Amino acid sequence: MPEFEYLKDNTWVFTEKVDGANIRVIYDGDQIIFGGKTDRAEIHAALANRLNEKFIPLTGVFGEMFDSAEVCLYGEGYGAKIQKGGGNYRQDQDFVLFDVMVGGWWLQRPDVEDVAVKLGLDVVPVIGRGTLAEMIDLARAGFKSTWGNFIAEGIVARPEIELKMRNGNRVITKIKHKDFRV
Repeated sequence: MPEFEYLKDNTWVFTEKVDGANIRVIYDGDQIIFGGKTDRAEIHAALANRLNEKFIPLTGVFGEMFDSAEVCLYGEGYGAKIQKGGGNYRQDQDFVLFDVMVGGWWLQRPDVEDVAVKLGLDVVPVIGRGTLAEMIDLARAGFKSTWGNFIAEGIVARPEIELKMRNGNRVITKIKHKDFRV
């Protein structure tokens, strides 16, 4: 993508990529519903139970925080039995937040962190800042996960200032450590 070539030497914010299942928590102004990366994705039964346990009691809090605006929390379902190494993160299953859209607007990182605090959620950690070349070097070398004594899956990077491509998609990229294994 030409946008990445143009932005390669700018400062990007790196967060740890979590190896799990992409989850959407949607508040429509009245109720909370769950989805995977797509509307057709299936959510593991144990994870679905955990999401219900965690979020359904917060329906009123969503209403107070966001009024009647439609909200979508984007995160990762992670933990034991979600992916091959899921037990490295935790022995049970849970949700970690990485993005929030409110009324069609993407929130900035400090606001995402504020939502996480108010809802009692974990948020993916920022692990550094740098250029795309520095991101590639870090992912290639591998680095210890903030969740424990294992190599992190990879990095998700965004420009320090949120940007969009001509087609309206956000400029965001990810790279996995395993992409460099022979």
